[in-house]
Amino acid sequence: MMIESFNMEDTYNLGIQLGEQAMAGEVYCLLGDLGTGKTVFTQGFAKGLGITEAVNSPTFTIIQEYEEGRLPFYHFDVYRIEDIEEMYELGYEDYFYGNGVCLIEWSNLIEEILPEAPTVITLEKDLEKGFDYRKITVESGK
Repeated sequence: MMIESFNMEDTYNLGIQLGEQAMAGEVYCLLGDLGTGKTVFTQGFAKGLGITEAVNSPTFTIIQEYEEGRLPFYHFDVYRIEDIEEMYELGYEDYFYGNGVCLIEWSNLIEEILPEAPTVITLEKDLEKGFDYRKITVESGK
Protein backbone atom coordinates (compact mmCIF):
# COMPACT_ATOMS: atom_id res chain seq x y z
CA MET A 1 0.00 0.00 0.00
CA MET A 2 1.19 3.53 -0.74
CA ILE A 3 0.28 6.48 1.47
CA GLU A 4 0.95 10.13 0.79
CA SER A 5 1.99 12.13 3.83
CA PHE A 6 1.80 15.89 3.50
CA ASN A 7 3.12 16.74 6.97
CA MET A 8 4.65 15.20 10.08
CA GLU A 9 1.20 14.65 11.59
CA ASP A 10 0.21 12.37 8.66
CA THR A 11 3.38 10.32 9.17
CA TYR A 12 2.82 10.17 12.94
CA ASN A 13 -0.81 9.10 12.48
CA LEU A 14 0.16 6.30 10.09
CA GLY A 15 2.59 5.11 12.75
CA ILE A 16 -0.24 5.10 15.33
CA GLN A 17 -2.47 3.11 12.99
CA LEU A 18 0.18 0.45 12.32
CA GLY A 19 1.16 0.32 16.00
CA GLU A 20 -2.46 -0.33 16.97
CA GLN A 21 -2.56 -3.25 14.51
CA ALA A 22 0.84 -4.71 15.42
CA MET A 23 0.93 -8.20 16.87
CA ALA A 24 3.46 -10.08 18.99
CA GLY A 25 6.32 -11.54 17.00
CA GLU A 26 6.10 -9.07 14.11
CA VAL A 27 9.13 -7.33 12.67
CA TYR A 28 8.88 -3.98 10.88
CA CYS A 29 11.74 -2.74 8.72
CA LEU A 30 11.91 1.04 8.40
CA LEU A 31 13.82 2.45 5.43
CA GLY A 32 14.44 6.02 4.35
CA ASP A 33 17.19 8.56 4.01
CA LEU A 34 18.12 10.87 6.87
CA GLY A 35 15.35 13.38 7.49
CA THR A 36 12.50 11.43 5.91
CA GLY A 37 10.52 11.03 9.14
CA LYS A 38 11.57 7.64 10.48
CA THR A 39 11.66 8.91 14.07
CA VAL A 40 8.27 10.65 13.73
CA PHE A 41 6.77 7.45 12.33
CA THR A 42 8.33 5.42 15.16
CA GLN A 43 6.96 7.80 17.80
CA GLY A 44 3.47 7.30 16.35
CA PHE A 45 3.99 3.53 16.20
CA ALA A 46 4.95 3.50 19.89
CA LYS A 47 1.86 5.56 20.76
CA GLY A 48 -0.25 3.02 18.84
CA LEU A 49 1.22 0.35 21.13
CA GLY A 50 0.20 2.39 24.19
CA ILE A 51 3.67 3.70 25.04
CA THR A 52 3.62 7.16 26.61
CA GLU A 53 7.31 7.70 27.40
CA ALA A 54 9.50 9.69 25.00
CA VAL A 55 10.72 7.68 22.02
CA ASN A 56 13.91 8.75 20.30
CA SER A 57 16.17 7.07 17.80
CA PRO A 58 18.65 4.76 19.58
CA THR A 59 21.47 5.71 17.22
CA PHE A 60 24.26 5.20 19.75
CA THR A 61 22.75 2.31 21.70
CA ILE A 62 21.42 0.30 18.72
CA ILE A 63 18.31 -0.77 20.67
CA GLN A 64 15.77 0.82 22.98
CA GLU A 65 13.32 -1.37 24.87
CA TYR A 66 9.86 -0.19 25.89
CA GLU A 67 7.81 -2.45 28.16
CA GLU A 68 4.89 -0.22 29.16
CA GLY A 69 2.65 -0.73 26.12
CA ARG A 70 0.27 -3.57 25.29
CA LEU A 71 3.27 -5.44 23.81
CA PRO A 72 7.00 -5.10 24.45
CA PHE A 73 8.44 -2.77 21.78
CA TYR A 74 12.03 -3.10 20.59
CA HIS A 75 13.28 -0.17 18.54
CA PHE A 76 16.52 -0.85 16.68
CA ASP A 77 18.64 1.67 14.80
CA VAL A 78 21.39 -0.30 13.08
CA TYR A 79 22.84 2.65 11.14
CA ARG A 80 26.13 2.45 13.04
CA ILE A 81 26.51 -1.34 12.90
CA GLU A 82 29.92 -2.08 11.43
CA ASP A 83 29.79 -5.86 11.64
CA ILE A 84 26.81 -8.21 11.77
CA GLU A 85 28.51 -9.83 14.79
CA GLU A 86 27.32 -6.85 16.83
CA MET A 87 23.75 -8.08 16.33
CA TYR A 88 24.69 -11.53 17.60
CA GLU A 89 26.29 -9.92 20.66
CA LEU A 90 23.01 -8.09 21.35
CA GLY A 91 21.13 -11.39 21.25
CA TYR A 92 18.94 -10.15 18.40
CA GLU A 93 17.16 -13.53 18.06
CA ASP A 94 15.51 -13.03 21.46
CA TYR A 95 13.99 -9.81 20.14
CA PHE A 96 13.17 -10.87 16.57
CA TYR A 97 11.57 -14.16 17.64
CA GLY A 98 10.16 -13.10 21.01
CA ASN A 99 6.79 -11.92 22.26
CA GLY A 100 7.24 -8.28 21.38
CA VAL A 101 7.25 -6.12 18.26
CA CYS A 102 10.51 -5.05 16.58
CA LEU A 103 10.95 -1.95 14.46
CA ILE A 104 14.34 -1.74 12.76
CA GLU A 105 15.63 1.47 11.20
CA TRP A 106 18.19 0.96 8.40
CA SER A 107 17.28 -2.75 8.26
CA ASN A 108 18.88 -3.02 4.81
CA LEU A 109 22.24 -3.11 6.64
CA ILE A 110 21.38 -6.41 8.35
CA GLU A 111 19.30 -8.11 5.64
CA GLU A 112 21.06 -11.46 6.02
CA ILE A 113 19.71 -11.98 9.56
CA LEU A 114 16.19 -10.59 9.16
CA PRO A 115 13.37 -13.05 9.71
CA GLU A 116 11.25 -14.14 6.77
CA ALA A 117 8.44 -11.85 5.65
CA PRO A 118 8.90 -8.68 7.72
CA THR A 119 6.68 -5.67 7.01
CA VAL A 120 8.80 -3.14 5.11
CA ILE A 121 8.00 0.58 5.41
CA THR A 122 9.83 2.95 3.08
CA LEU A 123 9.70 6.74 3.47
CA GLU A 124 10.72 8.87 0.50
CA LYS A 125 10.85 12.61 -0.13
CA ASP A 126 9.58 14.23 -3.32
CA LEU A 127 10.54 17.90 -3.19
CA GLU A 128 8.43 18.63 -6.28
CA LYS A 129 5.38 17.90 -4.12
CA GLY A 130 6.61 20.02 -1.21
CA PHE A 131 9.23 20.05 1.52
CA ASP A 132 7.08 18.07 3.97
CA TYR A 133 5.70 15.58 1.43
CA ARG A 134 6.56 11.90 1.93
CA LYS A 135 5.60 8.88 -0.10
CA ILE A 136 5.28 6.01 2.37
CA THR A 137 5.13 2.48 1.05
CA VAL A 138 4.04 -0.34 3.35
CA GLU A 139 4.76 -3.85 2.09
CA SER A 140 3.26 -6.46 4.35
CA GLY A 141 5.31 -9.60 4.63
CA LYS A 142 2.26 -11.68 5.42
